[in-house]
Amino acid sequence: MLGHWGTIPAINFIYAHLNRAIQRLNLNIILLTGPDHSSPTLVANTYLEGTYSEFYPDFSQNTQGIQQLFRQFSFPSGIGNHATPETPGSIHEGSELGYVLSHAFGAVFDNPDLIAACVVGDDEAETGSLATTWHANKFLNPAHDGAMLPILHLNNYKNANPTILARISREELMQLFQGYEYRSYVVEGEDGADLHQQMACILDRVVSEIRTIQQQARQHGNIQHPRWLMIILAHVQKLDRPKRGRWPENGRQLALPAGAVCGHTEDGTITTPFDRVVRNDLDRFHLINDVIDWVPKLSYTTAYLKQIMRDKLIEHHEYIHHHGQDLPEIRNWKWTHL
Repeated sequence: MLGHWGTIPAINFIYAHLNRAIQRLNLNIILLTGPDHSSPTLVANTYLEGTYSEFYPDFSQNTQGIQQLFRQFSFPSGIGNHATPETPGSIHEGSELGYVLSHAFGAVFDNPDLIAACVVGDDEAETGSLATTWHANKFLNPAHDGAMLPILHLNNYKNANPTILARISREELMQLFQGYEYRSYVVEGEDGADLHQQMACILDRVVSEIRTIQQQARQHGNIQHPRWLMIILAHVQKLDRPKRGRWPENGRQLALPAGAVCGHTEDGTITTPFDRVVRNDLDRFHLINDVIDWVPKLSYTTAYLKQIMRDKLIEHHEYIHHHGQDLPEIRNWKWTHL
């Protein structure tokens, strides 16, 4: 796991359903993932299915091979933490948001048998370059081009802020893409079995409609501009994610003591830079109290210090409530020994 947890379960979910469709319908599909830090899913899935080991025999399908993969991932002289060219099947690295649709459309031009499934994060969807590229469907000719299948993943947040497309109504969102000349299908819910059933049915329907569009153009000469298909996937990170404020169960904590990793707990808009740290229990006051709790000998001799830290947190909350900025001692603090 690297970076933004919100994108990982959704891409695992999409990857599994695309594989099902490929096997069941004998399709030629390439997957491009736009969300930042989505590459762990691609590396993990290509390893688990055996593709990674075919290209790189040192990463064998055993304990030694998976240990080697873990040591190499996102490490100097190892493999990158994005979908770099070393990742089997990758033509889009990700990370630099805004280009995934461009690469997906480019892949299917003059490639009539290919479907490019393209995952777009709702944060990336707000970038100017990607917002413009939705219109590239006007250039797709179903007679001799392949098909592009955008999958818009709405997980509500980008870096600490809500995203626009996730907060508008579904009706308004579908009208937006109708204006872009897409017919959109929504997969949404919190029940895992229901989500899988929705995705399987909708993906089969979308593939069938793509084939109908192409058949009409290639066999009957109907090359009028069609309304292409897309899927809107909402909040699938709820299928499997860390509990709020906790490190993932059985997660590796990188040599930190038990409880040393603080989870992301603040919701919505924050007030001040330091308040964001406070809300996630990562500030100096919480950390001092955590150390006192972890070291048994300190708990008996430093109770007064814990109370001072609690008092400082109360002072912090009252100050930002009345003044809208951090305490002067926080706001004006500087390194003095440099």
